[in-house]
Amino acid sequence: MKAPRFLRRTALQACLGIAIAAFAPAALAAYPDKPVKLVIPYPPGGATDVIGRIVALKLGEQLGQQVVVDNRGGAGGNIGAEAVARAPADGYTLLMGALTSHATMATLGKGRLRYDLVKDFAPVMVVGSVPLVVVVNPQVPATTLKEFIAYAKANPDKLNYASSGAGSPQRMAAELFQREAGIRMTHIAYKGSGPAMTDMVAGQVNTMVETAPASLPFITANKLRALAVATPQRISMLPDVPSAVEAGVPNLEVSSTFGVLAPAGTPTAIVARLNEALSKVVQSAEAKEMLLKQGVYAAPPTTPAQSAGQIQAEVARWKKVIAESNIKSDE
Repeated sequence: MKAPRFLRRTALQACLGIAIAAFAPAALAAYPDKPVKLVIPYPPGGATDVIGRIVALKLGEQLGQQVVVDNRGGAGGNIGAEAVARAPADGYTLLMGALTSHATMATLGKGRLRYDLVKDFAPVMVVGSVPLVVVVNPQVPATTLKEFIAYAKANPDKLNYASSGAGSPQRMAAELFQREAGIRMTHIAYKGSGPAMTDMVAGQVNTMVETAPASLPFITANKLRALAVATPQRISMLPDVPSAVEAGVPNLEVSSTFGVLAPAGTPTAIVARLNEALSKVVQSAEAKEMLLKQGVYAAPPTTPAQSAGQIQAEVARWKKVIAESNIKSDE
């Protein structure tokens, strides 16, 4: 005697459910079984590209699969970021994010961006940061940050500062510095740090909050004067330069931060596998040395949830600065 049709259907569904449940962990356990693509949303040669290539090399070693770099520059990193946000959420397309820049563009580009930094990505790990340093042209009569602040207050609106663009960490750091120090300077935007530093050295610009690696050769050659690093403690690259805390501006803590993101919806097990591999990368002495040679300090390992929290805090922080300083995306 045959079982009723609904019982046969229920039994079949149960069998299929068991089969799928058994298959899914096996499929995830095999990840990755082919090369992984790491999209770098900037052209070759920049800081994100250099960091991304180190991460790709070392992550590939941990995963046992090649991690292929794919440079997709344009629109301040937004073209590459959008491509990853729309990619299949299978762990085979990742973003090497310039997180500070992406976090500022989340506000400056609102209404124009076709992705949401918080909603459209599954953060894997913040992997490193590049510290910033306040530098001035030697013609500026100040040898300490306190002297510079006093000089700026005595000469309101007479000083100017350079940045590599409206949404850049350099611009955000300079705005934060002005707010914390109670001074006002004129912003001069450049298309990149190179032209800005050229004019700084030539004396056409008074000051800039620039990355330590970009500033270091000019500081060493006495073409620029370093007043403070925008960090709570001194850094090994500039051991003789006081921290922002020592210099009297404790809230001037800004770094250009980098991290690996996956598309939202990527299975938790795959994100965990990538996080585990990246944890080993950032704790590796060899990887740390490779990154430090490029001016990057490897970040301590964090969970995906902790990394997501850092990104959300970064977005909120710069949203507040942008609003209070009335910064526009075309300035």
